[in-house]
Amino acid sequence: MKRLNLIAAAALTIMATATAMPTGLRAADTVSLPCVCELSGAGAVSGTNYRDGAKMAAEEINAAGGILGKKIVMTDYDTQSDAQTSRALVQKAIDAEAYAIIGTVYSGSTIVNMLVAQQNGVPQFTGSEAPNVTRQGNPYIFATSSSSAKGVPGLTPYFKDTLKAKKIGVAWVNNEFGKGGHDVFVNEMKGAGITVVADVPSEQGQADFAADVSKIKESGAEAVFVYLNEEEAARFLKEAKKQGLKAPLVGEVTLTSQKVIDLAGDAANGAYAHVGITVGANVPAVQEFGKKFKQKYSRDTDHNGLKGYIAVYAVKYVTEMNGSLDQEALAKKLHGLTLDVAKYPGMLLTTSWDKTGEMSRESFMTQVVDGKQKVIGTVPAN
Repeated sequence: MKRLNLIAAAALTIMATATAMPTGLRAADTVSLPCVCELSGAGAVSGTNYRDGAKMAAEEINAAGGILGKKIVMTDYDTQSDAQTSRALVQKAIDAEAYAIIGTVYSGSTIVNMLVAQQNGVPQFTGSEAPNVTRQGNPYIFATSSSSAKGVPGLTPYFKDTLKAKKIGVAWVNNEFGKGGHDVFVNEMKGAGITVVADVPSEQGQADFAADVSKIKESGAEAVFVYLNEEEAARFLKEAKKQGLKAPLVGEVTLTSQKVIDLAGDAANGAYAHVGITVGANVPAVQEFGKKFKQKYSRDTDHNGLKGYIAVYAVKYVTEMNGSLDQEALAKKLHGLTLDVAKYPGMLLTTSWDKTGEMSRESFMTQVVDGKQKVIGTVPAN
């Protein structure tokens, strides 16, 4: 009887262990990479592009045999561009046995939801670009594009040497994304000996920029740094044209995106921006990605489609380096890692991550010409 009880106890222990193990990680044929993204609401364009780029990578990888022979399954979780909703959905994705989280794009959402992934030991690949995202000491968060802490300094030589500006205006959105870029930019200008003569914050979703543009125009600014969300950036450009603001308008990431161009129309022409990555880059692999994306989805993508794409390939390459679906090993391996595009072509450009999860790679200066984003220069990785 005692022996039977021992056997029964052992069987119960084995069953309990099997139940406790994440079944998604022990499944024989699948790897769960859910996309927690902004598929509706204000961030729908950014989040949908991120998701679609990620799905394109997943389909390519599955066609080539998957990750360690396992097929990627990518389930959509729509945050509706809301931070608290995104937090709940990250937990839901983890409960459904996510190996890694793809998303979110909005920095304000990522700051909130990444704590859930961290507490559960689940790596997360974000499209967010606020510096604060990778400054929280979270060992499981990884950027898929350089933050403004790396991107904005690339603009300093442009303002100082190309535009030779001595007085600068700043128009920025007062949210996590905007504050991060604003603070980096103002410090950069101070170091370059350039005076900020108009510092104009606005609220997310602001509709009227007449007073903002007027203040900048009256300040005598010789150039303007525009760091706004896409819809607000388009409104600012329209108002700048309406008021005849002649100073060059220069931004980071969003200002020359296709959504801004579509919304602003010819008011976008002439705007400049530094971007982490763009399908307009003179890089064959990146251009080929752009062609495949448009063929598949019948539209062009902004930088977010590229970011989602490389996120999934990063998961593939590093997991296969480790030889197992080990979440902690995935996170540890990425810190301080460089993936050379010659060996890892799915990255599109040689890409590095530092010990915080911040990304570094070659980036680009762009200008809107005849309603299209045109690459006018390359910025080395920093």
